[in-house]
Amino acid sequence: MNDDNFIEKRRFIIKLGKALHKFGTPAYRLESHLQTVSSTLGIEGYFLISPTSMTFVLQHDTEQEYNHVARVKPGDLDLGSLARTFDLVEELSTGQRTLSEALERLEEIANKPNPYGHGLTLLSFGVSAGAFAMLMDTSWNDVFWSGMLGLLVYGLVFWAEKSKRVAEMLEPLAAVVCAILTCGIAAVVDPSINIPVVILSGIIIFIPGLALTLGLAELAARDLISGTARIMDAIMLLFKLYFGAVLGMTLGKVMFGESVYIEPDLLPRYASWAAVPLLSMALVIIFKARIKDSPWGICAGIVAYFSAMLGGLYLGESIGIFVGALAVGIYSNLYARWMKAPVSIALLQGIVILVPGSKTYIGLNAMISGETMLNQAHLGTQVFLIFMSLIAGLIFANVIVPPKRSL
Repeated sequence: MNDDNFIEKRRFIIKLGKALHKFGTPAYRLESHLQTVSSTLGIEGYFLISPTSMTFVLQHDTEQEYNHVARVKPGDLDLGSLARTFDLVEELSTGQRTLSEALERLEEIANKPNPYGHGLTLLSFGVSAGAFAMLMDTSWNDVFWSGMLGLLVYGLVFWAEKSKRVAEMLEPLAAVVCAILTCGIAAVVDPSINIPVVILSGIIIFIPGLALTLGLAELAARDLISGTARIMDAIMLLFKLYFGAVLGMTLGKVMFGESVYIEPDLLPRYASWAAVPLLSMALVIIFKARIKDSPWGICAGIVAYFSAMLGGLYLGESIGIFVGALAVGIYSNLYARWMKAPVSIALLQGIVILVPGSKTYIGLNAMISGETMLNQAHLGTQVFLIFMSLIAGLIFANVIVPPKRSL
């Protein structure tokens, strides 16, 4: 292999790794995929990936070796770009594109704007917040105001895209604003809302349940550095959100006074069933999944939720999550085989329905303040069992239907 050829190949591998990291690929999947791509290109590669750093060691024979270390920011989920990048690698490996063409296409994918635009994304934030409130079995009042706060939160997200200073404090700022407004709504407009639940629903898009699950999955795959870093980052985000909510509630009570809570009528049972497809459709837009992949992602959420619900009827809620994770893991692996697509496209949209991020927040509230947002006993044990059930379900799914794709 001549020097120019080696330079072009290593350049592609490094750009590919950074792009996939930016699109939210877990470290253990990214390292495996980069090794596969390197072997396809005739290069021996060694990779060490964490949420904030990447190390590449690429060599051909014993005379050509290249080391590259990069500091990166934790990626955000972009399932559409992930799928397009996966297709690009397939085209390169089958000879449909040259390396130079692949590099140009990779640059296009990395710089592609949000395919859904601001209007649909705004709507999806509102729908996801309202749908989550429906899953919490509260009231229609809570659902409505949660949806309104979800729209407000997207306004802050849009502002953060334009301002670096706002981006640095986005999560606690969103929690503070939502808490103050919720206290004002309860005191002036609608005293029948459950203030902590509405706040939680409004900021649910920031609750790091999926990040905690991915971190535990990385630890289970013995990717200790990345797993530990991701879990600690998620825990710190949870603390920032909780502090913001407490500060906002304190300021809200000073500004508007105490509200007298009026017990509302609870949602009918069918509301939570309708919430799952609504939440799944909102996640398609929030995660920027492609239109042709969206039905599979929506079905993954439905499979995960109703499998967990059926499992919970016979095995208990916590172990029922194992059934949900097992079902969505098998479904995702079959989807990847049939559609020749990354397993993450379906898996992440299914797992996010099951993750106990909200219960982690509720448990943190109970531990610190001694107050319960919802009547749920032994919440800490539940959260632990749910996380373990999720990881075990995914591991068993990979044994039953082994994934053929590294992504």
